[in-house]
Amino acid sequence: MAIDRPADGAEVVVKAPRARMTGAQRRLQLIEVARGLFAERGFEGTSIEEIAQRAGVSKPIVYEHFGGKEGLYAVVVDREMDKLLELVTSSLTKNRSLYRIQQVALALLTYMEERTDGFRILVRGESPHSNKDDTRYSSLLNDAISQVEHILAGDFERRGFDPTLAPLYAQALVGMVSVTAQWWLDVREPSKEVVAAHLVNLCWNGLTRLDPSPMLVDSDYTEPVPETTSSAKRNAAEQ
Repeated sequence: MAIDRPADGAEVVVKAPRARMTGAQRRLQLIEVARGLFAERGFEGTSIEEIAQRAGVSKPIVYEHFGGKEGLYAVVVDREMDKLLELVTSSLTKNRSLYRIQQVALALLTYMEERTDGFRILVRGESPHSNKDDTRYSSLLNDAISQVEHILAGDFERRGFDPTLAPLYAQALVGMVSVTAQWWLDVREPSKEVVAAHLVNLCWNGLTRLDPSPMLVDSDYTEPVPETTSSAKRNAAEQ
């Protein structure tokens, strides 16, 4: 039986063996693959078979690293929570008040832009165990609300407002930023910087002109006409 051999002078192409992933690299790959599938199909709609197939490994490899789908899902959620909480907490604990509000809005929008799959998983709030509701996005919002509440309470006391109302305002502020950010995730325009600037405009200018004792108005209420720049200067000169 004849055996084909390379002709004299012909180059022999030798394929280099494909480098095997380390255990840490494989684990990270599986997390990234699972994150995309969980975001797309949810926890119930995703199977270990699909994760293994997309990662190019056998099912036992997935079980070896995470023990099952529940363990893998928990790791994905924990990583996303840690990342987002780190961004939000850093924004809330540094710099002056106006800049903090701006950075919180930007941090949330940036996270959503760069880690859309992870954000969708957190918002979906699925959990394989009923006692793990603390992994939901709402838990992170509650942490942010608590920190904003602390900031506002101190600000209210300095300005002579009732500090017991700080929880109400904290809920309103964080809720406004969160809902607007989720809307922006779908439309992606204007830019996140423009969205953050307008959120800060509403939050900050509303807070700086806060009425310490707001009341509901009657149906015959009319808006006061704002003074023009020239009339304001004239009034100031007359005083």
